Amino acid sequence: MTTSTATAPPRPTTGRPVNAVLAIGVAELRMMVRNRTVAACAVLVPLAFGALLLVLDGADSAGVLAGVQILGMVGMGVYVTVTTTLAARRQTLCLKRLRGGSVSDRGLLAGLVLPVVAVSVAQLVVVLGVLGVQSPPVHAGLLVVAVLIAEAMFVGAALATAGVTTSPEHAQYTTMPFFLLTLGVGFWFQLTGADDLVAVKRLLPGGGLMELVTLAWDGGDLGLLPWLLLPSVGWAVVGGVAATRSFRWEPRR
Repeated sequence: MTTSTATAPPRPTTGRPVNAVLAIGVAELRMMVRNRTVAACAVLVPLAFGALLLVLDGADSAGVLAGVQILGMVGMGVYVTVTTTLAARRQTLCLKRLRGGSVSDRGLLAGLVLPVVAVSVAQLVVVLGVLGVQSPPVHAGLLVVAVLIAEAMFVGAALATAGVTTSPEHAQYTTMPFFLLTLGVGFWFQLTGADDLVAVKRLLPGGGLMELVTLAWDGGDLGLLPWLLLPSVGWAVVGGVAATRSFRWEPRR
């Protein structure tokens, strides 16, 4: 899953911070499309994963299938891609140069992450839309919340992982533990359901999210929402806190 993103986006000029953030985002999107390796890892591989699960359809319900699709597609399309991109930007001193502009650190990161998240959401709309034709979700609004939590969780994890990733090539190793853990929890939930070791599954990254997606799609007891939202949002917060401690703007040695 190694990607190469050596070209740096243009340095933002003075002006409104929002416009500068959007300019960074548009530049990142263009480079994502032009770079075949990045495009494959960020666009084609997640779509192929989601489509393959649709074809195999070995889940007990549409909600379980949607949960595994969300974890796998966002994990590949956002977590791995953002980690690799930030490591590449730091290695080429792009992050250091961007900090000399008028945009805040959070704005810079938002501009770099925004196009990846936008592509990921578009992919989910396509894949989950196909699934929804066969079996529409019961609580569509709750499903949107679950997708946003998944995006936030993997973005936070990517920022944290990028802090300990020395190069784009190194990202294929640093992203594997968390990605395989979350995807493994999703498949575990698919195979055994929510009744076995339910507390353990909800506390693991991706476990509460799997059950939340299942509840949103298939329906069920909405009284479980606090017990599903808390661990899911909690992992997004953990990623954000870890990112503030580990993220580096200059090359790691």
